[in-house]
Amino acid sequence: MNLPLQFQITNDELLKIGFAVFCGGLLGLERQYKNKTAGFRTIILISLGSALFTMVAQEAGLGVNINVITGIGFIGAGVVFKDNIGVSGLTTAAVIWVAAAIGMASGAGDYPLALTSTVITLLVLLLFSLLERYIDNKHHDKLYELVFITADYDNLVLVESIVKTHSLKSIRRQVNKREDCLKASILVTGSKKHIADLDKKLLEMQQLKSF
Repeated sequence: MNLPLQFQITNDELLKIGFAVFCGGLLGLERQYKNKTAGFRTIILISLGSALFTMVAQEAGLGVNINVITGIGFIGAGVVFKDNIGVSGLTTAAVIWVAAAIGMASGAGDYPLALTSTVITLLVLLLFSLLERYIDNKHHDKLYELVFITADYDNLVLVESIVKTHSLKSIRRQVNKREDCLKASILVTGSKKHIADLDKKLLEMQQLKSF
């Protein structure tokens, strides 16, 4: 005689799942608001999945399933992109990693740890971004790929003198000559406002083909 299948889920398990979704949702809202690659639904699913894996592992007597961390590493790597400007997505990858850890804490029933970690993560994302923006405005780096109309070396010297007049610092990265044109790469460091003023000045230079 075949016994009917029984579906049973305890209130404790529902609480763990709900807490993982709640904490993941808080982190996901912040990422969604900033239009990041991994947004509201993604972070919730990561936190929920980590909680479920932890719950299943504990029911099997395995403690915490450490393999969750390996899987999260693959997801995090998928949101990191590198281009000519720099690397983007590192913060979102870190949030994915933390969301998985919070989900594991929820799945293990450690609600104070999960909630405290969620609040701290949100404070870092919201408050520290203001500090980061302030520092970036005061100390910003920009790489200029200068292409001059001629191969006259004095044009590069002129650009470097203009950089100094704008209270900026420059470092030569590369200088070469191609097709009778002088090409140079210089890294300019200083205030974002001064760099914007420098851009306007370079646009007025007849000797420059592009930068």
